[in-house]
Amino acid sequence: MEAPLRRPVIPIKGRGTPERIAHRFERDAREAFDDGWAAEPQDDAGAPPPVTVVSEEHARSILASNDSPDIPFDRSLNPYRGCEHGCSYCYARPTHSYLNLSPGLDFETRLVAKVNAAEQLRAELARPGYRPSPVNIGSATDCYQPVERRLRLTRAVLEVLTACEHPFTLVTKSAGVERDLDLIAPAARRGQAAVFISVTSLDNALARRLEPRAAAPARRLQAVARLAEAGVPVGVNIAPVIPFVNEPEIERIVEAAAAAGAGSIHYTVLRLPWEVAPLFRAWLERHLPDRAARVMARVRDMRGGKDYEADFGSRMKGQGVWAELIAQRVRKAAERHRLAGLRLSLDASRFRPPAADPAQQVLF
Repeated sequence: MEAPLRRPVIPIKGRGTPERIAHRFERDAREAFDDGWAAEPQDDAGAPPPVTVVSEEHARSILASNDSPDIPFDRSLNPYRGCEHGCSYCYARPTHSYLNLSPGLDFETRLVAKVNAAEQLRAELARPGYRPSPVNIGSATDCYQPVERRLRLTRAVLEVLTACEHPFTLVTKSAGVERDLDLIAPAARRGQAAVFISVTSLDNALARRLEPRAAAPARRLQAVARLAEAGVPVGVNIAPVIPFVNEPEIERIVEAAAAAGAGSIHYTVLRLPWEVAPLFRAWLERHLPDRAARVMARVRDMRGGKDYEADFGSRMKGQGVWAELIAQRVRKAAERHRLAGLRLSLDASRFRPPAADPAQQVLF
């Protein structure tokens, strides 16, 4: 008896993946297949596209700490779980597994908003034993993803940080960061803020497939220019570098970043932890089938023969000859355009703890 045919998975416009892949904690697995009743393969044609659903969460804590030697900050804050940008390569997708949701389509369509982020942050900063250190905002999911226009959670967090003169950094691939220049620029003048914009490709067609709901490349570079003009230290992240996909653009991205006014350049190599690996392999087969095998072979060359190696010493940059070649190319391009590497020194000395209760009046 022949095995049933797998039902074709058709790309969904504006989404990074059409698949609700099972997460690693699920006990049951389901696979759609063509049972022969349909005249054509079932691809959900005619069905309405999946909409983005946002659930509210009242977080019990908002600042996360880490002691990872390859991360240049020791605490972070993410106002959202999940990200509507839908980046096919996003290393944060597996975090949706802890919510019993798929790291695939659910990650970009079923979001969680930490609606008390600002209030919880104020309470944590007000604790007697708190010691200030730069807070990175947007390390896991983009703090300026589309839903931020309506919910304004990131802005509320920035209002708390700037009011008590606490240092922070922002990482985004959205031009929405420009909205908050009235808060970011004064903090930057005090030496308490820096912004990092991710520019993965200058090719609009590729960007639409890799990062379907993120800002267009030119718009991100425009945001870099506007931040720089406002006196905000701004760096550009080539993140991630994907062999044979955006890797040929390294030098052009560095040149464009310098022309826009960036002061530094940074990069990471593609990371495929947990469920990201099968999702990204499927993305390659759908969008770049002619080079899918070659891309994955080179990725494994830089990951000790695996799809991913989580070792602190190499997880961000990879290892081996090809990883070193990428590092040299980024370094030489940055030197050619007089761009620095990562040098982050923000002033925490001016921090003034906020009142835990915002209604409480400050007497002195």
